[in-house]
Amino acid sequence: MSEYSFLLAIGSVFMLGTMSPGPSFILIAKTAVSKSRKEGFSVAIGLGLGAVVFSLLAIFGLYAILQTIPFLYGFLKVLGGMYLLYLAYKIWKYADTPLDTKLSLEQKPKSFAKAILFGFVTQMSNPKTAIIIGSIFAALLPKELPPYGVFLVCLMAFIIDVSWYAFVVGLLSTQKAQKLYLHSKKYIDRVAGSVLGALGLKLALDRA
Repeated sequence: MSEYSFLLAIGSVFMLGTMSPGPSFILIAKTAVSKSRKEGFSVAIGLGLGAVVFSLLAIFGLYAILQTIPFLYGFLKVLGGMYLLYLAYKIWKYADTPLDTKLSLEQKPKSFAKAILFGFVTQMSNPKTAIIIGSIFAALLPKELPPYGVFLVCLMAFIIDVSWYAFVVGLLSTQKAQKLYLHSKKYIDRVAGSVLGALGLKLALDRA
């Protein structure tokens, strides 16, 4: 079992990274307080699937590729930043509109599959996540993975991501939290949209 001890170290660091605030946290929190718990859990699954994809890409060399080809990394950052800016715009656009009068297709409850896709695309919109996961793996993965090592790493990434965001959904989808959101919707949406827009700008313009 000692050959699998690296999983504990990776899991601990991965959990801290997942819990740090970012675009995924903002969107899962807003989904939890403004939509159904089911939709929130579906988005959490999509975020977890995105973490699995980034884990696979990091294991198989994307980390090294992005480091050696700055143009590719910059291009992905601009695309991801533009997507986050689009989401920020949608949140701001409907900030003043009462929740029950939104007739836009964008505001209607998402199906299970669409909510998963929404979470997945949101996770994949930030290539810095690939660098963070790649850095963790570069530092903590053994040179040779034991049998089923790739599967266990990806499963762990999925469980950590989904568990954390599902916890957030469960916490914020209570009636008390939703009443607070409905009462202060305009201000909460504008703060969320502003933060998300700032993250999008930083991602698109940051050359580090």
